[in-house]
Amino acid sequence: MTVEIVILAMIAAFLGLRLYSVLGRRAEHEEEPIQGRIDTPRAGPSGAPLPPSVRPVPDRQQANPALRQRELPTATPAVERGLRAIAAVDRRFDAFAFLDGARGAYRMILEAFWRADKEELRQLCDGDVYQGFVQAIDARVAAGETLDNRLVRIEEATISAASLDGKWARVTVRFAADMAAVTRNAEGVVVAGSLDDAIEATDIWTFSRNIESADPDWLLVETDEG
Repeated sequence: MTVEIVILAMIAAFLGLRLYSVLGRRAEHEEEPIQGRIDTPRAGPSGAPLPPSVRPVPDRQQANPALRQRELPTATPAVERGLRAIAAVDRRFDAFAFLDGARGAYRMILEAFWRADKEELRQLCDGDVYQGFVQAIDARVAAGETLDNRLVRIEEATISAASLDGKWARVTVRFAADMAAVTRNAEGVVVAGSLDDAIEATDIWTFSRNIESADPDWLLVETDEG
């Protein structure tokens, strides 16, 4: 009888440990904050996808502040105030998800400009930035030149400014990237650059969105060099 009691006690203890282990792992997963998501890009008139739209998960402000600090290690107090102002009005906004979308938009806008795809650029930029790209493309075409550029990698993307002006949210991102740049003439001969040697580029781009609009897309509204 004593042996049976001991065996039953050992079985109960074993099952208790297994149950604790399962519930403990489940609790750990439930406590992990959701980082936000990127919408599946839509196709533009040229068939190329539009930049990822940022649709962050609600209640992001309840996430662990330490995790948010780790995501934006270089954010200044002014940037943090701007991001909080945007998030206070648009509870879906998430800076980490926004940066992911900005990286995708940076690549697609550059590649559309390099291949002279005006229709795609129209979908990604506001009127002023679009006209600037069009003028550069037209000058290139008039000279009989084409670009054979490659974005090798985006080394860094950091938010350098953020603000909310009425219904318009603006976020500025500083990109540091490696690119291979080649210019060819009408005969296809390389007249500048090399695909073998990547160059370092720093761009400061500002994206804007009407937070009252149902359209979640951010447009490129300003470009500058770092």
